[in-house]
Amino acid sequence: MKPLEFKEATIELKKPQSMDEKDCGSLFIHQADGACTSLWTAPFWKRVQFLIQGKMWLTVLSGSSQPPVKLEIKKNAVKEN
Repeated sequence: MKPLEFKEATIELKKPQSMDEKDCGSLFIHQADGACTSLWTAPFWKRVQFLIQGKMWLTVLSGSSQPPVKLEIKKNAVKEN
């Protein structure tokens, strides 16, 4: 999976200095109403794999607990102002 830059993004989150570019890159987010939304894409073979398996894993590097998260598949999850 690869994060994408998108026109509604309001913030660019930079990678931690302790990580290199192959492990982590910038994440563009739209921040509003207490939520941060990012846009991701996947190569064709990963899309086929998801279609067959119907499973996706989410890992969040945030410490000892999991913050609330949501995965969606829709055209645009960000409301334009």
